[in-house]
Amino acid sequence: MRGFDGESAYSDVQGRIAAACAAAGRERDEVTLMAVSKRQPEAAVRALAALGQRDFGENLVQAWQGRTEALADHPELRWHLIGPVQTNKAKYIARTPPAMLHTVDRSTLVEALERHLDAARPLPVLVQVNIDREPQKSGCLEENLDDLVDYVCGAQALSFEGLMCIPRFGPLAETRRAFAALRELGERVRDRVTGPRLELSMGMSADFEAAIAEGATLVRVGTALFGERE
Repeated sequence: MRGFDGESAYSDVQGRIAAACAAAGRERDEVTLMAVSKRQPEAAVRALAALGQRDFGENLVQAWQGRTEALADHPELRWHLIGPVQTNKAKYIARTPPAMLHTVDRSTLVEALERHLDAARPLPVLVQVNIDREPQKSGCLEENLDDLVDYVCGAQALSFEGLMCIPRFGPLAETRRAFAALRELGERVRDRVTGPRLELSMGMSADFEAAIAEGATLVRVGTALFGERE
């Protein structure tokens, strides 16, 4: 936590989001800031929570469970699971479901979640798209999207809310094209969304302004809030 200045960083990121929304002709409340707390000290998470941050994201099931237990005194916090999920971890997700799971990418995961979750309390999920078709990354391919979305929508214990992507690392212009591609895919499946709006989880510390310009509703910000991980 060396050199962590939560108040300054939080104010800066909120200002960047507000400016990006204004530039895109969007309202500020159309975009949710999610603080990616992966491997960050608990004190830093608590500092951001004290400033009013409510949405946090963890990559690993075990880490997310640890956070919810360690910060049980902050029931107002919403914990998102944003990393790949192994099928055999579905039972752990069911014990204390996150606010949203961002990484549904295959039918076998849908089936596992359906077996373990309570259909009376559907879990909000996003379908992860491998937008740049990178073999090392999770996510369904564009040609499989409609079938997977249909599969999610057919699951009683899941609530389809939108899409998520992690573009290839590269020039900002290429990244923005990937964001635009996800937005277009979102329009294709918009009529199957359960919630009040189509959620698009895209954009991180270096590029979330471009993501907001292309329609992001959830931006996943770690480094700009917490600094580089030690």
